[in-house]
Order: sequence, then C-alpha cells, then structure tokens
Amino acid sequence: MNQTLFRMTMAFAASVGLSITGAAQANSNPSTSAGDTEKAAFIDNLISEMNLEEKFGQLTQAPGAWNDTGPAVPETGSDDIRDGKIGSFLSVYGAEVTHEMQRIAVEESRLGIPLLFAHDVIHGFRTIFPVPLAESASWDPEAAEKSSRVAAIEATAHGVHWTYAPMVDVTREPRWGRVVEGAGEDPYLGSVMAAARVRGFQGDDMTATDTILACAKHFAAYGGAEGGRDYNTVDISERTLREVYLPPFKAAAAAGVATFMAAFNDINGVPSHANPFLYREVLRGEWDWDGLVVSDYTGIWELMDHGVAATREDAGVMALEAGVDVDMLSKIYEELPAAVRSGRLDETVVDAAVRRVLELKYDLGLFDDPYRYSDVEREKANTLTPEFRQTAREVAHESMVLLKNDRKTLPLSKDLQSLAIIGPLADDPHSCLGNWAAAGRPEDAITVLEGIREAMPETEIHYAQGCHVSDHDTSGFEQAVEAARAADAVVLVLGEHRDMSAEAKSRSSLNLPGVQRELAEAVLGTGKPIVVVLMNGRPLSIPWLDENIPAILEAWFLGVETGPAVADVLFGDVNPSGKLPITFPRNVGQVPIYYNHRNTGRPADPDDMYTSKYIDAPWTPLYPFGYGLSYTEFSYSGLQLSSEVIGPDDSLEVQVELTNAGERPGTEVVQLYIQDLVGSTARPVRELRRFERVPLEPGESKVLTFTLQPEDLACLDRNLQPTVEPGDFKVYVGGSSVATLSAPFTVQSANNP
Repeated sequence: MNQTLFRMTMAFAASVGLSITGAAQANSNPSTSAGDTEKAAFIDNLISEMNLEEKFGQLTQAPGAWNDTGPAVPETGSDDIRDGKIGSFLSVYGAEVTHEMQRIAVEESRLGIPLLFAHDVIHGFRTIFPVPLAESASWDPEAAEKSSRVAAIEATAHGVHWTYAPMVDVTREPRWGRVVEGAGEDPYLGSVMAAARVRGFQGDDMTATDTILACAKHFAAYGGAEGGRDYNTVDISERTLREVYLPPFKAAAAAGVATFMAAFNDINGVPSHANPFLYREVLRGEWDWDGLVVSDYTGIWELMDHGVAATREDAGVMALEAGVDVDMLSKIYEELPAAVRSGRLDETVVDAAVRRVLELKYDLGLFDDPYRYSDVEREKANTLTPEFRQTAREVAHESMVLLKNDRKTLPLSKDLQSLAIIGPLADDPHSCLGNWAAAGRPEDAITVLEGIREAMPETEIHYAQGCHVSDHDTSGFEQAVEAARAADAVVLVLGEHRDMSAEAKSRSSLNLPGVQRELAEAVLGTGKPIVVVLMNGRPLSIPWLDENIPAILEAWFLGVETGPAVADVLFGDVNPSGKLPITFPRNVGQVPIYYNHRNTGRPADPDDMYTSKYIDAPWTPLYPFGYGLSYTEFSYSGLQLSSEVIGPDDSLEVQVELTNAGERPGTEVVQLYIQDLVGSTARPVRELRRFERVPLEPGESKVLTFTLQPEDLACLDRNLQPTVEPGDFKVYVGGSSVATLSAPFTVQSANNP
C-alpha cells in the first residue's frame, strides 16, 4: 500500500477508534450500517487530502493501449497514473496487464488510489452469448441473468471491474444499428430484462471478486433517433419519454445498478450530456438513485458540435453541473481546475462526483486489495469453459424464433442422405459472434455449417457460399444451384454480416442486402425443400421469403455455440420457443411500426378510405411483436378474472388454461396485455403487463394465474402524474400481441360505494 494512503488510513482508523485491522475489515464489508459510516469517513478523509488535479484525475477515464497480443500497459499513460491524473481506463483487461497498471497507481502515485478498468462486456466476454436483441427473444429473464453472470465471472477474472451494459434503450426504429444491443420495442419486457442483466452482472455481493459494475445506458431516449440515424436528434414529448423510454432505466435503478451512461443524442434541443433534468431531477431526485454517471466516449467534447458549448471548458462545466461524473476519453475534466480556481465551478460539485468514484472503488474492495481482480490462475480457470459454452448453447436455443413452418417442413429428418448448406453466412464465424464481442475470437465460434456437420456425420453435405452478404456478384449462383440439386433438402443461411448491426451501422433499407434474395430465387428454382436461417441484428423486411419459402428460422447472431444450437433446432432435438421482441415490418416505409401504438380518431379500416392506412401496402406488420411458432400447437381457454369490478387500489387475478394440443413437448411464452378503453388521454391499443415461459408435454394442460397490481393499470394523466383512472379495461391473453382471447373489467372510482 502507498505510504501516504497507509498514513491516511491509520489516521482515519484512529479517528473512529478502530485498529488498522478493524479498518481493513470494515472496508471489505461495506453493507452494514457501521460499514457505511466508516466508508463515508474514509472517503471524507481521502478527499480532504486531494488537490484539484487529483480530484479531476479521478473523474477522467483514459483509453488503454494495445499491441499484437492484446491490451498492454500504456507507455504514455504511466506517468499520468503516477501523477494521479487518471481514475479509470477503458478497454484494458488481462490479469497481468491490470496488475501492473494497478501497481503503478497504488505504489507510485502520491495517494495510491486504485484504478477502475472498464470494458464493453455486452453479451459475453470470451464466451460470447446471443446478442441482447436475440436473448430478449427468449423472453427468459433467468437466461439473461445467467448469461450476464457468466460474463461477469469471465471478465472479472481478466481484471475488468466495470461493464458498459446493459443497454436498456427502447427503440421502435429497426433502421437504427444499435437495436441489436437492446431488448426491443416494449418498455415492460425491456424493464424485466434490464433488471435481470443488472442482477447477473452485479450478483448479490459487491465485495465478491466476480462482481462487475453494471451500467444502464444510454440515458435517455437514444433509441428514438430521427430517421434511425445513430447519434441523431430525438424530438419526443415528455409523456413519451416517461411512458416508453424511461421505464427500463427506472427498473435498472431499482435493481441496484451501480452506474448510468449518458446518451449521445439531445432531447428536444438539450444534449443529454448537459441535461440536468435527466440527472438532477429524474435520476437523483425522483428516483432517489445516487450512483455514478459516466459520459459516452467523447460525449462531453461533442457538446461543442451540438452547438451548446463554445469551448472545452464550457462543455466540461456544463456536463459536470448537469450530473455527469466521469469524462470518458475527452480529457476535458482534467482541464477544469482553472474553472474552480476562477470561481466558475463550485468545488462541492467536483467533490460529489469524486465521492461517487471512490465509493465504487471502496465497495469493490479495491482499497483493501487493489489486485483482487488480477489473478492469473483465476483467469486461466474461468475462460471459455465447457460449462460456459453449454450455457451459451442453451440460451441460443431459447433465442431463436420460428417465423414460418408450412407443411411441417421443420424439423428436418435425421435420415436425410444429403443436405445442401448454402449462403454467405453459413460458414462465417465472425458474424456468429455478432458485434461488441469483447474478447471473443472467431476461432471460438462454431458456424452453422460446422454445427450441422457435427450433428449429421453420416449425411453428405454440399456447401456453397453462393454470394457475399452485401455485394452484387452472382458468379457463385451456379455452384449454389448445383449443390441444391445434388441434395435432398437445402438450408439457406442469409441475413446481415455482423458489421451491419451495431453502433454507427444504421441502414436506410431493411431488405436482405446484396443479391441474397436473388440467390434464394435461384435455389428455389431447383424445387428442393428449403429452410431459410436468418442471421441478423435487426428486423428485416422479408415479404418475398415469407411468400415463397416454406420454413424460416430467425437465428440472429447467437455467439460461440451458433452452429450446434441451430442444428439442435433444425433437426428437432430442441423445439423453438422464442418470440419476437420487436415488430417485423413488411417494408421500411411502415417504420416506425410497433404494437403499442395509440389509436387515432380514424383507426385503420379496410372498408373505409378515410382511415389511417396506406394505399400501396398493408398497414399491418409482417410478424407482430410477441410472435413465434413452435413444432407443436398450443391452445388457450377458460380465461377468468377474479372480479369484473375493482377499485383503483385493488389487485386483479387473471386465470387462463394453456394446453399443448400437439405431438411434441414444447414451451409457450404466455403473454398478458391490457387495454384501457377510455382515459383522460389517448391510451395504447395494448400494453404488455405479464408473461411466463410454460413448458408442457403433449396433451398436458396447465392453469396459469397472473396478478395485476394497481400500478399495472396506472397511466400518466394530463398533468403527467401516475394515476389509476376509473373506467373500462380489457385483458388479452395469448401467444402474441394480436391475441384474441379477452375479458372485460371495470375500475370504479374510489368514491363509488
């Protein structure tokens, strides 16, 4: 331990009547009331010893360095670490690397304050899981929690303290590249998945060495970017902000998320990095959350490009006063001591931000043992283990969505003598990983082609790439057609490559890129049974495939176990159970299209010209939110409510019977929606309020009971205050957002006897 920090710790211990051993023990157990008091005193003492440059150093995050083998100790950053000018690093990992950087911080700097190491651990660290949109298609929060827990175990074994996940942005905009990184279009599903991922990352003990700090991002409404263009402006009402975009963030805060990240966008003209309404009023005021807020990359510097700051100092002062504690990579905060000395910036604002940084380091036990995350043996034992891969395969099973299955084309027979595997993504390990693959490696991933070969060793496999994903070269069509003609059936793997779905990957079209549709037409001409497997990170417009291909399986980007998981579903070892977390449009002209829209004064009516629809295309989606087929059939019956009339403070029980009416075991995602028929403001036509994954054997039935609480029926009134308004409601229960089984009930006024 640095001698100055040792002296400060001794002084602190004496001031509260503890031995140095007692102080160290208190540091490692901050969950108790006494521990909280000791933590506050320890941090007070440390802040009192810091000069302005060291304070702003704690608020500065720097980039890591890389060499041919991966992350390395940054040569130019070592002096800054010694001088206390850096509090955290981005994209640095590895037990040896982080140990050495931590050694410089705690042994060679004046105060010996340990560093935080942050990384984008979005859907796995080395064991890469399905991308978040895919995982959300599982409608399984336990799976999301489990995958985040594995990611936390791996990442922390490699020295990482802090992940910039989960992304909880709701979006109704499939053109936006970062739709792949979230949970889709629904606030309720997004809230459930957000809380699950926070629990998985952070566990239930912040002092454990496999705890990784989670970060809910991007606050707020980043997914509402105009035109689907990343980083673009967002112009929405406060009602839409509060009803649609904020609920998953509030759920993450309630789950104890340690940090939030600011968004690149502005909202109604105010950039998020300079928006005190978001951080001071909503986050810290209304929600009573007091964690740390970090900027997104150079978001503070970008306040100048937004046109609200003229200088770097302007930008830094605005961001810090708005409530953004840590500056990621802009290195603007390190320039702000002059603003404090001139009286422009109050030092108490700086101290509050520094306190939040130090509290995280304290809670992780880094003051007690700065090297506790940098254990080479733990790193070796917790990387890409067979158990981790098996978990990734199981989550991938649940993430796939069966979009079409005419004439029971799927599952394919295991008795096939020959099979053609065709398509530009059939043997693409990079795309299996998806984007934001952290430390994942292409050689770790098993492709669809490899997975099928492993699953069907006796079957003759004919492989042809056919074309590339996004160019217009058709020279490979002939080989693809020959492969199809030589086989009993065809698996056609189409979609987007991984670099088409992620940050800065917005698209103006949702069609299959390149000549992939033409490839499908050529293969279809052989007359062989065809199954399309889609790999993509956003909804695609595929009406031609829907009209012409008998079976379509949405596989997204499934991670390292892509091939085995897809093979398990194609050949019937696993019955698909995923449901769409976002609507699939027929064409890009329908966007934005989402299930929980408000009604208009002229709802769409095919028999009335003067209603809300198109003259050149249906207004309905190709596949609605919540949709997904199975190899078996499920039936719903016996919908009953505990009462037809309730008060505004009453709960309501909803019962329904689900039956597996088919011949295979299967799992159905039962979904419950409500509709507020008359309110003081126009209400959505439906709102998801409950769901449950239910496994059933053939012929088995189960009665399910859901309990709706008053908050499930509440809306924001005309003054944006939450209230349960009296009036008529409907409950819908079924397998998607267009379920027809319904029952009415009425909420009486509190004054009604």
